[in-house]
Amino acid sequence: MKNLRYLVLLVPIFLAGCTRAPSFNILGSYFPAWLFCLVIGILLTVAARILFRKYNVMEALNPPLLMYSCLTAFFTFAIWLIFFRS
Repeated sequence: MKNLRYLVLLVPIFLAGCTRAPSFNILGSYFPAWLFCLVIGILLTVAARILFRKYNVMEALNPPLLMYSCLTAFFTFAIWLIFFRS
């Protein structure tokens, strides 16, 4: 009987993922929303790189591969939270 109580407490956790995935209909094909967020994140990272080069900040941001990867992840997750938070 005690195990049944634990199972009842776990049911909402397992049912939390039973919603429809966010997606966009573009010309009849459904694209996942995370892909949209990733593309926007990459574009924002390119824009940030242009600004970094314009203001000569590139020397302070080392190693570039790690910095740009983290910046892309930051922009991607921020876009996801702004537009798809439920």
